[in-house]
Amino acid sequence: MRKIFLFTAIFHTLSSFGQDSANAIRLNQLGFYPMAPKIAVLAAAAPEQKFFIVTASRTDTVFSGQLGPEKQSLNSSAKTRVIDFSTFHTAGNYRIAIAGFPSSYTFSINPEVLHSVALSSLKGFYYIRSGMPLEKQYAGKWARAAGHPDNAVIVHGSAADNKRPEGTVIPTPGGWYDAGDYNKYVVNSGISTGTLLSAFEDFSHYFDTLRTNIPESADKVPDIINEVLYNLRWMMSMQDPGDGGVYNKCTNAAFDGMVMPDVTKLPRFVVQKGTAATLDFAAVMAQCARIARKMDRQLPGLADSCRRAAERAWDWAVQHPAQEYNQDEINRKFTPKITTGGYGDRHFDDEWYWAATELFLFNHAPRYRDTILRHVSQSLSIPSWNNVNMLAVYSLVRNREVVPADMQEAVKLLEHRLLVFADSLTAGQESSAFHTVMGRSPRDFTWGSNSTAANQGVALVNAWLLSHNKKYMDAALGNLDYLLGRNATGYCFVTGTGTRSTLHPHHRPSVADGIEDPVPGLLAGGPNPGRQDKSIYRFTEPETAYLDSSPAYASNEIAINWNAPLVYLANAIEAMRYSIPYDKH
Repeated sequence: MRKIFLFTAIFHTLSSFGQDSANAIRLNQLGFYPMAPKIAVLAAAAPEQKFFIVTASRTDTVFSGQLGPEKQSLNSSAKTRVIDFSTFHTAGNYRIAIAGFPSSYTFSINPEVLHSVALSSLKGFYYIRSGMPLEKQYAGKWARAAGHPDNAVIVHGSAADNKRPEGTVIPTPGGWYDAGDYNKYVVNSGISTGTLLSAFEDFSHYFDTLRTNIPESADKVPDIINEVLYNLRWMMSMQDPGDGGVYNKCTNAAFDGMVMPDVTKLPRFVVQKGTAATLDFAAVMAQCARIARKMDRQLPGLADSCRRAAERAWDWAVQHPAQEYNQDEINRKFTPKITTGGYGDRHFDDEWYWAATELFLFNHAPRYRDTILRHVSQSLSIPSWNNVNMLAVYSLVRNREVVPADMQEAVKLLEHRLLVFADSLTAGQESSAFHTVMGRSPRDFTWGSNSTAANQGVALVNAWLLSHNKKYMDAALGNLDYLLGRNATGYCFVTGTGTRSTLHPHHRPSVADGIEDPVPGLLAGGPNPGRQDKSIYRFTEPETAYLDSSPAYASNEIAINWNAPLVYLANAIEAMRYSIPYDKH
């Protein structure tokens, strides 16, 4: 190794550069596995052709290489050059140095480098539990009093029937707060809970031993399942015992202010039943029943309870096949007016497909099989709360060995289509400005764009599980690198992670608790050129339209359906880190 006195002089000129120049080297701010790809990006014009990997103390050079050719981003005015040091494998703490720029943030190369974000992303769900106090031994400095016990929730006029007339009081305790607000929504809980259950199904041996220091960690149930159960039991309380239909949400009439959860005492309501909520509920209950059946000693009776709930929900949906949740129409008919998140969905083919799939995988009933075959040709797309068809595909492919013979041809076609879809994601990745699947199209940047990156990663992991083609896992890892700092903003979007991470998310406890650091383990929404919050953004191009300010909810809110695919992606990569041949040979 040689001393790098030249670069030491350069490092001390930070004050002469603007903030963008100081943050010009974009990389995963945690670091890299020793044998994994190691890609960073210089997001600035550079006359120099070489980069150097130096020790964290900036006294020794341990590796050098050539910067990649200049690339023009498709999504902003940024021009970039790739920094590829994948052939460097030595564990340690390092920086990247390029003449004319301050060094990068310190990063690590070690075999457990992403364990912390895998753990914290799952622990993030504990911090957003409703109806229970967060005790210091589990929550640390983010301990808080319980809020919204929801033991006396009012049946709204839109949800009333003969057995539960308007004004009836029912309990719907527990569950997760949905996002930056304090309400609980079945539709968004559906995709979020289903994604966590899928993570467990795909990597159960890994999750069997992962402990996140939650109140249930001492029992014999994996922590990811314990976390799911906290929300699942709330979902169960949202099913009308009289007819099996499921209420859309448990909510205030209007959003709470930016206060701690125990401060608000406004009335809470359950609001109209809907086809989307009921089918999402059926899918999650059936998926949980399938998992709980294998854990009957730890969770006695849960599989049967989930199965019955799923079947009753399906039966209600058959009788109400197109019951849209239309909040504007509700507010024309009933009071109080409900102005919290709607999660209204007018198209239910994807919910029928997902619910039928999960129920069929539990009991192979012909009515579910027929529904699957009617919907199996749906085009594939990244999952979202209003398009869950890919969750059905994942489950069918995951459980292909138990699918009956007369369904095998359909499943083989799905396997092929899933790989074609993954190939469409990876096509052109190497020519993209940040060397990621994320951002190959400006359409990737919308409300919750970081969930696009995470869900693309989940799709790529599923393609790897099916094919063991290394390119898919490398691309999935690249999207995680994007979320952790290798992006046009230079932010790590996971709170409490990295050197320059989101500090001011649109999240009520993080704003109101008086603690400088936000609640950790939460994924901010990400760049969104729509900027629906009307805040003043310094940057407005698709991949840079991000504002780390709590009022900027269009780009800086948190949400359970964004955190769930992060949990899947980060933990999948961590689960696979010892078995994937990451070398280039």
